[in-house]
Amino acid sequence: MDLFVSQVLSGVASGAIYGCVGLAMVMIFTSTEKINFAQGEMATFSTYVAWTLMTVGLPYWAAFAATVAISFAAGVLIQRTLLAPLRDAPEMSQVIVFFGLFLVFNSASGAIWGYLPFDFPSPVKAFSTGTTLIGAHQLFIILVAVLMLTLLFLFFRYTSLGLCMRAAAQNPVSASLMGVRVGWMLALGWGLSAAVGAVAGIMVAPVVFLEPQMMVGVLLYAFAAALVGGIDSPPGAFVGGIIVGVLENLVGTYLVGTDLKLTVALVLIIAVLIFKPTGLFGSRRVARV
Repeated sequence: MDLFVSQVLSGVASGAIYGCVGLAMVMIFTSTEKINFAQGEMATFSTYVAWTLMTVGLPYWAAFAATVAISFAAGVLIQRTLLAPLRDAPEMSQVIVFFGLFLVFNSASGAIWGYLPFDFPSPVKAFSTGTTLIGAHQLFIILVAVLMLTLLFLFFRYTSLGLCMRAAAQNPVSASLMGVRVGWMLALGWGLSAAVGAVAGIMVAPVVFLEPQMMVGVLLYAFAAALVGGIDSPPGAFVGGIIVGVLENLVGTYLVGTDLKLTVALVLIIAVLIFKPTGLFGSRRVARV
């Protein structure tokens, strides 16, 4: 029984990370209707930035805040310089840009910091009792994810800037007629997405070690989480992440083994696309033809 409870709690912690990355993907999708395939590599690069800041003597939380700010600025810059000019370009051109960003950030991480794994510090110490069913860092991941989701909900629900960003994503033409600067709202959405991804990268690095391929598997799980919850539903992405994380751990422990856990995400993606493409909380879109 202890093993089952431990695997569930560990799955919730992993799912919180998947939900954060899935949330970042959903934020991009709601404004562009495109999947940012470079989300994981951007998060990895941001985590390397945090690691570098800490190695030069910056305290953990100062490096954390600086990295989130740098990632936000980088996300805004990417949208304004690379994606805004392609707003009216064919969809395939925009998809190619996403793949290009994936390769650029992946290669840059390896070229700058190398390909050997690094230990990444955690701000909390591990519990020393033998009866602990969940580690301190796993609990820390859950708390940070819930706090971040709550802050984003309050921002989009109760602030004028958040409402403008929602309007620009849902109906850019009407928002523009109401005086909303749609281009900048989309850029801010990219900035927030990059910042959320940076937080996820910093949270996962102490668990899997820091190296250029760190987020490749996480991105696949996050994509499954976004699809399960609903690709246009931010809360759904987080709930989907918890579902994927728990299923991954339970299936890996009791059925297929740890080496085949990644197949859980692939099966979920296929199943959702076949049986419920809108996910649990996604909205069904009707197009006039």
